[in-house]
Amino acid sequence: MQIRTHYNAETVNGVLLRNSGVAAALLRFFAARFDPALPGDRAAAMAEADQAVKTALEKVVSLAEDEVLRALNNLLRSSLRTNFYQRPERPVVSIKIDSRKVDGMPSPRPMFEIYVHSPRLEGIHLRGGKVARGGIRWSDRHDDFRTEILGLMKTQMVKNSIIVPVGSKGGFVLKGHVPARPALDAYLVDRYREFVSGLLDITDNIVDGQVIHPPEVVLHDGDDPYLVVAADKGTAHLSDTANSVSAQYGFWLGDAFASGGSHGYDHKKVGITARGCWECVKHNFANLGTDIQRQPFTMAGIGDMSGDVFGNGVLQSRTTRLVAAFNHAHIFIDPDPDPEKTFAERERLFRLPRSTWRDYNPSLIGKGGGIFDRAAKAIPLSPQMKTLLGVDGDSASGEEVIRRILTMKVDLLYNGGIGTYIKAASEDDEEVGDRANDRVRVNGKDVQGRVIGEGGNLGLTQRGRLEYWTRGGMLNTDAVDNSAGVDMSDHEVNIKILLDPLVKKGVIKGREERNRILAEMTEEVAALVLKDNDNQARALTLDSLRSAARYEEFVTFIDDLAGTGVLDRADNAVPIRDDLLASPHRKRGLPRPLLAVLLGHTKMWAFQTILETPFPDSASGRPFLHDYFPRRLQESFAAHFEGHTLKREIIATAAVNHLVNEAGVTFLWRNMTATGAGIAEVLTAYVDVDRESQAEDVRDLVEGAGLGAVAESALLLQIEDKLEALTRERVAGRAAEATHALEPIRAQLTGQAQPAPAGQRA
Repeated sequence: MQIRTHYNAETVNGVLLRNSGVAAALLRFFAARFDPALPGDRAAAMAEADQAVKTALEKVVSLAEDEVLRALNNLLRSSLRTNFYQRPERPVVSIKIDSRKVDGMPSPRPMFEIYVHSPRLEGIHLRGGKVARGGIRWSDRHDDFRTEILGLMKTQMVKNSIIVPVGSKGGFVLKGHVPARPALDAYLVDRYREFVSGLLDITDNIVDGQVIHPPEVVLHDGDDPYLVVAADKGTAHLSDTANSVSAQYGFWLGDAFASGGSHGYDHKKVGITARGCWECVKHNFANLGTDIQRQPFTMAGIGDMSGDVFGNGVLQSRTTRLVAAFNHAHIFIDPDPDPEKTFAERERLFRLPRSTWRDYNPSLIGKGGGIFDRAAKAIPLSPQMKTLLGVDGDSASGEEVIRRILTMKVDLLYNGGIGTYIKAASEDDEEVGDRANDRVRVNGKDVQGRVIGEGGNLGLTQRGRLEYWTRGGMLNTDAVDNSAGVDMSDHEVNIKILLDPLVKKGVIKGREERNRILAEMTEEVAALVLKDNDNQARALTLDSLRSAARYEEFVTFIDDLAGTGVLDRADNAVPIRDDLLASPHRKRGLPRPLLAVLLGHTKMWAFQTILETPFPDSASGRPFLHDYFPRRLQESFAAHFEGHTLKREIIATAAVNHLVNEAGVTFLWRNMTATGAGIAEVLTAYVDVDRESQAEDVRDLVEGAGLGAVAESALLLQIEDKLEALTRERVAGRAAEATHALEPIRAQLTGQAQPAPAGQRA
């Protein structure tokens, strides 16, 4: 019913009751497939039960009912594991499904999904691969929570291209009699424990290096021991709960199962997601010639000060002039904010245990502003509000005011909330899949903010992003902007995977010392993560310039990605070739949101391909493992890095990220085509000449010289052009001296430490 939403439970139950023979046959097939106590040959029993289902289906008269029953049969045939037969009886039933085998399943299809059900909850966990990670949210979308989670998993897949695991996402809804607060808090914890237990019931474990399958579970797939979860909407405070369930199961990941608990990195305290997004926002403003850490700028926002991403986001610059914001309940308007005073007030609200916009000190709001109810039928409009929002009337509904906030003239539109607020004019609200915000959603062509920062997920549809970019706006995607949270979580998990065996061996003297080491490294880990955000933002700018110069090459690259199945045009709203070639905006290069999609998919393809080569085990790959970890670990535990369970994956991820961020999305494809070499040969040649020429030191010199956006990018492109030429020489087997290759650029920068005026960039 989550896949075919036009059916409801009453309809399906009615079909089963009217076709009890088929229902009984389906149940016998389920038992033949999964009952661990089944006597005799399982394959023969399954074949016999399968034939009985086919025979029973032939007797169904109604075409509509036949469709329902065949869909259920297909779902059972696609099922891989279940906890249904485990004893003692579990509080939830969970079934693992091979999503690729389910007829009619919407794209993109996960590799696996686990469906969890009980009278008190219903949920799903979608995974893009065997090694995958992503948050679990408490959803309020009972009728289509899978649609919500699938959209988030799709974003997570691209977001996770900078980390080791691919994307996953989970979510659950509460059913039956749900108590009100304060009883709801404890009720939610219990249901969350049951949901997580349902996942672990059918997940493999690792004990003494051996994969152990769960008891009383019949498997129709291979080993599958990697399962990690993370906080999300409604579950941000439940990491310790998830880890306590992990401990009860003796799960091999321990408290690395759910990052961010008592002995992990607190994302809200560190502010990592907002800080990562801010790196991207700063970069885009620098491209426009504005330093938002020094120059005052106006901001409109989605969210409130109690939220992690919004609250931390509006505290990243003391020059912020927050003129308008809204959340699910209130609207905040301040036509003329004092940057220092309002910063202090936002900081005060952020430090409260809970707050709403109603807690904001009204005496600090500029003349003509105020705080209003989102649901208001009519909000009186002061002359200042009329000017700010571009409204003529004397009053407007709360919904109209929100639409005006989304489309007002402002420097930055910052999304730190939940919901999809911007679509393309060609899209219907029904296509967006966020009914709660249908009445306030606007079109990208009407959004007048100079820059959009996507701290929250799914704030815009991809077509909405492209439409906004077309009118001259600057933005990336949510997958790029808010990747820092999952990036920091992955660092935490991989550090714990490294350290926990050292605790058992006595190298680290107990869990308390491990926890102290983790805490000491907080800001160093954050710096590594923020560097990823900065690198990806810069990568998009450099590929914007490359695609402007070599536009048709990039269009052909997109065709090749789509033709080989790496990129699905429909799922990612990628324009067809003719539309791209006919674009009147070719001088700006490909749209940044499209380049962001190419960035993620290129990395995903390259990572999977590199894993199948010897590169992760090579001398050229080894330094990436060392550099992945904070200096504190390099100094004390480098000798143990080679024993890391995910060593090859870390090396492949780091190497691919480095090359694609610096050399661009088309580099591997272009040079493999030109030389006939394999991906490992090209990657090896590039990283070797990159190291020998000390390219990273030269890049740092360029970025620290204060040259301005245009000059800085030009020099970075010069570096990559030289490295590409050297890479081709190496691949061809010719001696290519790289040691002094970048000395002319290094010499050019000598004495250029004084800041130059920031330039404009497309």
